[in-house]
Amino acid sequence: MSILTLYSANWCPDCHAAKRVLDEKGIEYNLVDIEENQEAVDIIIAARGKRVLPTLEYNGSYMDGNHFDREKFEKELDELFNKKQ
Repeated sequence: MSILTLYSANWCPDCHAAKRVLDEKGIEYNLVDIEENQEAVDIIIAARGKRVLPTLEYNGSYMDGNHFDREKFEKELDELFNKKQ
């Protein structure tokens, strides 16, 4: 089973909100801090066309939680987990 990857930064309030939702839902994730892993920025830009945080990856599909809205985030997260590969 794949694990969700969350690309984040300590200074990003939307990242903190995304982590809070994932933790509340008990969703396991691999946290990648872009300040500590510069290659992560390249991955985000390749996937999203620009650097946007938080970016989440699951099974090769991506979403972001920029301009965080919990309802929208939870809906898109469900879609990400249910996307057919």
